[in-house]
Amino acid sequence: MKRVVVGLSGGVDSSVTAYLCKEQGYEVIGLFMKNWHDDSVTISDECPWLEDSNDAMLVAEKLGIPFQTVDLSKQYKERIVDYMFAEYEKGRTPNPDVLCNREIKFDVFMDIATSLGADYVATGHYCRKDSIEKDGKTIYRLLAGKDQNKDQSYFLCQVSQQQLEKTLFPVGELQKSEVRQIAKEQDLITADKKDSQGLCFIGKVKLPDFLQQKLQPKKGRVIEIDSSHEIFSNIGEVKANSELITQLKKDSKKLDLKPEFGKVLGSHDGAHFFTKGQRKGLAIGGTKEPLFVIDTDVENNILYTGQGKNHPGLHKKGLWVDNSEVHWIRPDLSLSEGETMDVKARIRYRQTLEKAKLYQMANELYVIFENEQTAISEGQFVAWYQEDELIGSGVIA
Repeated sequence: MKRVVVGLSGGVDSSVTAYLCKEQGYEVIGLFMKNWHDDSVTISDECPWLEDSNDAMLVAEKLGIPFQTVDLSKQYKERIVDYMFAEYEKGRTPNPDVLCNREIKFDVFMDIATSLGADYVATGHYCRKDSIEKDGKTIYRLLAGKDQNKDQSYFLCQVSQQQLEKTLFPVGELQKSEVRQIAKEQDLITADKKDSQGLCFIGKVKLPDFLQQKLQPKKGRVIEIDSSHEIFSNIGEVKANSELITQLKKDSKKLDLKPEFGKVLGSHDGAHFFTKGQRKGLAIGGTKEPLFVIDTDVENNILYTGQGKNHPGLHKKGLWVDNSEVHWIRPDLSLSEGETMDVKARIRYRQTLEKAKLYQMANELYVIFENEQTAISEGQFVAWYQEDELIGSGVIA
């Protein structure tokens, strides 16, 4: 009998994952990952992980499977939390959930599962996998979940062939409503539990509050740049016969904004607390249209803003990824220098897939969208698909 270790998080998805694995005839072990217990940065008095681990234990009891808690807080702090603070300090916007899957669930956790003699690890992600034969080798494919509304393939955009081979996604074939229904029928305590909104495994922590505990506030200027400023007028205008690389650079270039381009509207408590496209938290009124952050200058502690969601400073056709940050889930499809590929891509979770083209150059990969994208943020992940298969991803430079 094959052995499966399920990461029981105390939520409904992982509870039903464990149930389905048992139904499919696997020997199932439930593991709860304790990733955080630094009370100095949790903002509520509740202890979310205690409640979650208790729910996970009750589910394991109900299903009659062995259960234990593993403490991964040291690895979590080193690999996720420290990295996040470093990225925010640089003015980039990391995605803790993608990192958490790459560094914790599919790495540290998988090693623990393997040491327990597991053949597979099963997670409650809404995505699917299958395999094809190519040149005498088995290749694993990561596919979007059946529930379009809950598809979580984006969060797994950094997994490898070796990790996919050993992973099962039992709820990927189901709708969320069906998952809740199964939990109700099996009388699992998590059946009606709300989906967690906190950071991956830290529980009920709001990101700005979390950051504020570690990054020092410092007053800076909020500058508004008018949408008619000439810096926006030459975006994307490259002569038709100019070189491709010039065009790519132009489409994906970060604007070089300067304080003298605009007027000071007020102050903020630290540019590193804000991200591009952010509207809330500026606390400045009196403008005709709502203000959006169009860029952050962390070095000089300046926030650049513009009015309205159609402000040209928010929109761009392209982005680039340094070669060292390009990751192919399907290495057999990777591009060589000078090659291109038509794909659909997204730059954030739950964004609809948009038509785009990949251009592999000597040192970087460009992703150029058919339509302009809003608030492309450095440090986030771009993921690209063919049909409903996620084939690669990279960190936006």
